[in-house]
Amino acid sequence: MMPKKKILVTGGAGYIGSHACVELLQAGYDIVVADNLSNSKTESLARVQQITGKNLKFYQADIRDKAALDEIFDQNPIDTVIHFAGLKAVGESCSKPHLYYHNNVYGTLVLTEAMQAAGVKRLVFSSSATVYGESDTPQYAEDFPLGAINPYGRSKAMIEDILRDLSAADHINQDPSPWKIALLRYFNPIGAHASGLIGEDPNGIPNNLMPYISQVAVGKLAQLSVFGNDYPTPDGTGIRDYIHVVDLVKGHIKAIETLDSDAFGPGGCKAYNLGTGRGYSVLEMIQAFERVTGKAINYQIVGRRAGDLAECFANPKRALQELGWQAEKNLDDMVADTWNWQSKNPQGYGSLM
Repeated sequence: MMPKKKILVTGGAGYIGSHACVELLQAGYDIVVADNLSNSKTESLARVQQITGKNLKFYQADIRDKAALDEIFDQNPIDTVIHFAGLKAVGESCSKPHLYYHNNVYGTLVLTEAMQAAGVKRLVFSSSATVYGESDTPQYAEDFPLGAINPYGRSKAMIEDILRDLSAADHINQDPSPWKIALLRYFNPIGAHASGLIGEDPNGIPNNLMPYISQVAVGKLAQLSVFGNDYPTPDGTGIRDYIHVVDLVKGHIKAIETLDSDAFGPGGCKAYNLGTGRGYSVLEMIQAFERVTGKAINYQIVGRRAGDLAECFANPKRALQELGWQAEKNLDDMVADTWNWQSKNPQGYGSLM
């Protein structure tokens, strides 16, 4: 019997990372989690183990700490790294760009240096649709020009460049064990695990639409601000591609399997969109939430935010063709699971079940 592969999950205590831990454990992988807990709590990992009935190993470590990473690789026979660790608030990135470049870009440099030193050169990277620039068509494919319009997106684009360069250097140097890297460009992850035990628990005021809606519904916030109703869309509000977080993390399992396969080739670095392929407007999201939950959402229309696109959704064909992955859950599933989590955990991981 083949030994289980051991996966290092950076940022594994966070929203997407914790859901990935569940799917990895249920798929039979052993996992090691590294997280500095700057925007997450260890309670999420306790609940991951509760859901799966399986154990994981946790290190409170920052990816910018080379000594801590070296210790993790020394103590664990890591096969592959899934790299979620990073700051992710667009607005904050505009006011604190240095923090984002230092944490996201420098942190990834340190991580890949530690990986290379340990001989671990298989990586699934948590990228973002924010690496794309404005386009004449709202449906974005992986070969579209990149042109991030905020420091968060630019930090992700810089990391993609770094990873492509690492892969290209192995080709130039004819390295017999080259990097194998999947860049997964997320659209808008929402939802929660069906158990209601883990979900999105942002620090402070949420930066994303769905947790903001759910916190208004549960009474934690008074009102939702809808940024702009004069976009060239059917109802004037911005349209985005929303994907259930469980579908999203299953894409990471497929990416690991593809890195293992002959289909990926001897090495390389390739990008994949993870989205549903269709968009919903802000008002459609509010209406869907009200319909599924029976909760009225108090909202007001305010001015546009700088840098927001009118419409953006994924072309997910490459992920289907090459990873064998596609989103399975619909908008009602996303809303129902979000509300199941939020209603059971009105204060996030700080509340009692």
